[in-house]
Amino acid sequence: MAPISDAGAGQWTLIWRKFFAQKVAVFCGGVILALYLVSALAEFLAPGLPDTSRAQYTYAPPQTLALFTPEGEFQLHAKGYSVTIDKEALRRTFVVDDSVIVPVGFFVEGPTYKFWNLFESNRHFFGPIDPNETVYLLGADRLGRDLLSRLVYGTRISMSIGLIGVCMSLVLGVVLGSVSGYFGGIVDTVIQRIIEVVSAMPTIPLWLGLAAAIPLTWSPLHVYFVITVIVSLLGWTGLAREVRGRFFSLRNEDFVTAAKLDGSSEPRVIFRHILPSLTSHILAVTTLAVPSMIIAETSLSFLGVGLKAPVVSWGVLLQDAQNIRSISTAPWLLIWPSLAVVIAVLSFNFFGDGLRDAADPYES
Repeated sequence: MAPISDAGAGQWTLIWRKFFAQKVAVFCGGVILALYLVSALAEFLAPGLPDTSRAQYTYAPPQTLALFTPEGEFQLHAKGYSVTIDKEALRRTFVVDDSVIVPVGFFVEGPTYKFWNLFESNRHFFGPIDPNETVYLLGADRLGRDLLSRLVYGTRISMSIGLIGVCMSLVLGVVLGSVSGYFGGIVDTVIQRIIEVVSAMPTIPLWLGLAAAIPLTWSPLHVYFVITVIVSLLGWTGLAREVRGRFFSLRNEDFVTAAKLDGSSEPRVIFRHILPSLTSHILAVTTLAVPSMIIAETSLSFLGVGLKAPVVSWGVLLQDAQNIRSISTAPWLLIWPSLAVVIAVLSFNFFGDGLRDAADPYES
């Protein structure tokens, strides 16, 4: 039973009240908004450009920030490196040196970028005050590229693939599920057999086969689009079954019968009368589908058959952690991209669980 204070409140009001009562879901919703904000402002938020390499900083370890210099003066700075040469391994060894400081600040000038390919700017939210200096707060990769900048740019690709893929799956799942549940009979049988065939396919081998068929001569933009389509074509079946089941339970309700007697066409009954009553439930199921899209892109890119350089995504970043030498030399190449995937997936799962619980506000 709904609380007495909720008497007379509309369904959406009750849904939002129940959702905001779940602190974990609200917090995860904030994390998701922050990730998409990072995606939208990647060029401005990244300290540098993702493809800028400096061979002298190969596998440079993460630097730490400090507020006071060794002389006791207040100055936000990153601790620099001392470099030694390992004569046996024939490679550089970096040691964080407290006596070497790199002053950093906010809204500083840095490498020039083209924001959303609309206009050029060299203003960065955070970075070294001297544009000629470098700061590796999360370390550097095998080419001396800043992992933090690459992680920020990768957020845009990985998060947008999840969102766009779910939107495409949403259209397929809602349309086919609605038609299947409303008409039943032979239409329902045909659609359900299609769903069963798609669901029975082994996911990873099918992804690998489809992704491997992408011509190597295609541009990164074309590859991005095709990977999104591949992920979407395999992610709509669950939503279609959810919608079909709800249509079976609602198609004989009084409001549907009244709409038919009023002369409403079948498409109008489906999309104007029945489907809006499922909006909250569809929203919850769709939110829970985003993590699978993100993991699918990450898996394909990690295996080398998805997105490839120069495109930057979390899966592409994890390609650098495919061998033991890289992990032993630079464990941050595995830790930070993996942590980004875990945070995004857990946030969507908890947020989706909160929406699903709030979708039926009349349940106690």
